[in-house]
Amino acid sequence: MEDDDFAAFRPRQLPADLQSWNLEDLNDYIVKLQNEIARVEVKIKEKQDVTSAAASLFKS
Repeated sequence: MEDDDFAAFRPRQLPADLQSWNLEDLNDYIVKLQNEIARVEVKIKEKQDVTSAAASLFKS
């Protein structure tokens, strides 16, 4: 695979200049980030559950 194949998996960078954003935009951005964090936490939990289930399967 080429480096470009992994581009979709790399974290996106934060906006370069938050200084020009107004308070409403900044607060909206925080909400979007919090929602994204919650979404990632759910995915992490799902993957941990699968890993645990696989580990217990192979212990038997």
